[in-house]
Amino acid sequence: MAFIQYMGRIQFDDGARRTLPDELVRAGIRRPLIVSDRGLEANGVLATALEFLDGSDALPAFLDVPSNPTEAAVRSALAVYREHDCDGVIAIGGGSPMDCGKAVALLATHGEPLEAYLARSGGESRITRDIAPVVAIPTTAGTGSEIGRGASITLANGEKEVFLSPNLVPQAAICDPELTHGLPPHLTAATGIDAFSHAFEAYLSPTVNPPADAIALDALRRMREWLPRAMVDGRDREARWNVMMAAVEAAMTTWKGLGLTHALSMPFDDLGLHHGTVVGVLLPHTVGFLTEVVPADRISAVADALGTAPEHLAGDLASFTTQLGLPAGLSVLGVTEGRLHEFSMLAAGSAFNISAPGQATAADYERMAHAAMGPLVPQPAPIR
Repeated sequence: MAFIQYMGRIQFDDGARRTLPDELVRAGIRRPLIVSDRGLEANGVLATALEFLDGSDALPAFLDVPSNPTEAAVRSALAVYREHDCDGVIAIGGGSPMDCGKAVALLATHGEPLEAYLARSGGESRITRDIAPVVAIPTTAGTGSEIGRGASITLANGEKEVFLSPNLVPQAAICDPELTHGLPPHLTAATGIDAFSHAFEAYLSPTVNPPADAIALDALRRMREWLPRAMVDGRDREARWNVMMAAVEAAMTTWKGLGLTHALSMPFDDLGLHHGTVVGVLLPHTVGFLTEVVPADRISAVADALGTAPEHLAGDLASFTTQLGLPAGLSVLGVTEGRLHEFSMLAAGSAFNISAPGQATAADYERMAHAAMGPLVPQPAPIR
């Protein structure tokens, strides 16, 4: 049986941030907490996102979201939320502020502990519609958290975990490509390849959802064409519009579930590495396993969308990531071989492995990880 569900409201276009006041009213938010980060405050993007909201300077805010959101950050933001008697969240930024904002909205209305809502332990059934409302404004074109049902948080034990529920979908997503015009090339590439991987993995997921499949193929075509152009010229209005649209489309497809690269990338996030960068490095090295477990016609459809042949798919993906300036291997990021077994075990037990085709084993993941190490880097001589 196919179960097909989609998200709430999306305001999309250059200048869509103008709709924020109306969307807050529609969501029933009168006393919002702003959740964002210091980088967006410093570069002025946060002020631009809020420029049409009267009195935004006086609103309570939590701006100390780390690059990978933590349970500690969630609890600190929750304290500000409760101190100011807030009734909703405006989450502004990439995936980290949006995921943090979702977790704040969850704990603001649900009991402790946070671990009770983990996807891998059946927590979805405990996340009710009583969650506080969230309006999400992405400033990157990648994560898709603005319309997604998931949030990733590093818990107090140091492990990054996934929370999934339709009730985590923000009440409104305000997708304004103009907010991405100043995004540096490396972040454009890393966030874009993350969105690309969402569509890639969702299309190859065994879950039945033909509408999502059609959207995924369009997202792959659009990102393949426009992402390199957006990276070269960050203020190319047409490229930025299309890259953000591709990211939104890719996020729509994630209702099917993600797969191998996301399962394997999660432990690497705990090293402080950028999620999209790790995903981009890993993605080409999953193709060998995928071609063994996914029907050939689906592999062919992905290859066709990318303008290549099935037998050249892994090479084409590697060339694409090279074109985007992403690292040639995990070793370039400082990853050592000694962590790969541990990370592969975690990948096999992750929620993403459940939705992946083929249910890869820890040994499968370890082979992919070793292949993704890439060029060897000089190691310091041992101290004797």
